[in-house]
Amino acid sequence: MLYLGIDLGTSAVKLLLVDEHGAVLRTVSESYPLSFPHPGWSEQNPADWWDACVRGIHKLLDGFDASAVAGIGCGGQMHGLVALDSADRVLRPAILWNDGRTAAEVNYLNETIGRQTLSDCTANIAFAGFTAPKLLWMRRNEPELFARIDKIMLPKDYVQYKLTGVHACDYSDASGMLLLDVQHKCWSKQMLDLCGLTESQMPRLYESADVTGTLLPETAALLGLPQSVKVIAGAGDNAAAAIGTGAVHDGDCNLSVGTSGTLFIASDRFAVDPHNALHAFAHASGGYHLMGCMLSAASCNKWLCEDILKTDDYAAEQAAIDPQKLGQNRVFFLPYLMGERSPINDTDARGTFVGLSMDSTRADVVQSVLEGVAFALRDSLEVARSLGLPITRSKLCGGGAKSALWRTILANVLGVTLEIPQAEEGPGYGGAMLAMVGCGLYPSVPSCADALVRVREIIEPDAALCALYDARYAQFSAIYPAMRDLFKTLK
Repeated sequence: MLYLGIDLGTSAVKLLLVDEHGAVLRTVSESYPLSFPHPGWSEQNPADWWDACVRGIHKLLDGFDASAVAGIGCGGQMHGLVALDSADRVLRPAILWNDGRTAAEVNYLNETIGRQTLSDCTANIAFAGFTAPKLLWMRRNEPELFARIDKIMLPKDYVQYKLTGVHACDYSDASGMLLLDVQHKCWSKQMLDLCGLTESQMPRLYESADVTGTLLPETAALLGLPQSVKVIAGAGDNAAAAIGTGAVHDGDCNLSVGTSGTLFIASDRFAVDPHNALHAFAHASGGYHLMGCMLSAASCNKWLCEDILKTDDYAAEQAAIDPQKLGQNRVFFLPYLMGERSPINDTDARGTFVGLSMDSTRADVVQSVLEGVAFALRDSLEVARSLGLPITRSKLCGGGAKSALWRTILANVLGVTLEIPQAEEGPGYGGAMLAMVGCGLYPSVPSCADALVRVREIIEPDAALCALYDARYAQFSAIYPAMRDLFKTLK
């Protein structure tokens, strides 16, 4: 049998075809536009996601026996607000995870409603990317559209709806809405009331490996697939990536350096960071996890190379960096191009170069961006360590993980052993694995991960280089507090 994994990303959808042994037979990527209608805003048209999926599935299956496809699992960008009317028509472009328009709503939730109240209801406080602040923004700024909302969905769940006609959401993705009681895995009535919503407007909740339905007849015909194909609830992209890298057991860690960057720590038990610097979410394995999320990771390197340096030859830019200069760069970069989430929760923060001088080189600037992302990930790691979580090794995935130089920087800035999985497809592979479990090929998500995930490379930190980076991290850590009040004036 064959299984499809879908990774609905911010700039493209990546589709995987996987056999029953876990071998990736083909991957296809289809891009779609991203809109920035105002500074700090980020939107997409959900129809573009579906069109890209249709195109991609046809390419994915070309030359394969489509009748052998048993299941489809999806991982996708979290937090995005997809609002449907009573006829299931999209009311407005989806407001995405990296959209920063909700500063006023976040402040209202955290300061007026209160962080403790939010944490008691949902295990989290408000961040600009979360869905609840977007709903409050829509109610205040687009009241006519808000009044027409019949169903609220997340991005990957809109694709699931197009496949099955079912309004569904899994617990891991729902955790990032600030509408879910994460501990008890149900919608929070208090939060729904606060946002002017009813439970009937919310999708039905599922565990990530649950079957939500089979293909609609017209969808099966459109895709050239059997109507009997099972569609699995799936997971938010970070939870799906953790499944794909095998971070499914208590204490397992996964680092993802994609458009955003995440530190993901799996747990068998529900737990909350008392300072709410890390998110407390449900895991696609059936357990829970703590997660730190930075908004701009590999996207910082893309921005620097493509928009500023006008090149797409990332390898050439990194080849110019002298390995002897690792840990000794005097140029620093704050990677806050879209504001920042974990752990500072500041929509006003901005990308900043510090330490430039007449002898600074192009290579120094490129190096500072790679190191700045690593330093910002360490901010979340330090929070985890302060909670008594002894993170000494981690899986690593995402586009940034393809760079040997960046892997070295990450291992030594963080001081952890990094393991690179054999299958690098992250959320898409996790989605396919969830489909295998949902179709009965494996009895549980952990058993599937134990059977399929293999490590192909291990990067050990070097004690001397770690010491150099410890000193640089102390300097990096002083920059944001010195800039914080200034950022608020840069409107």
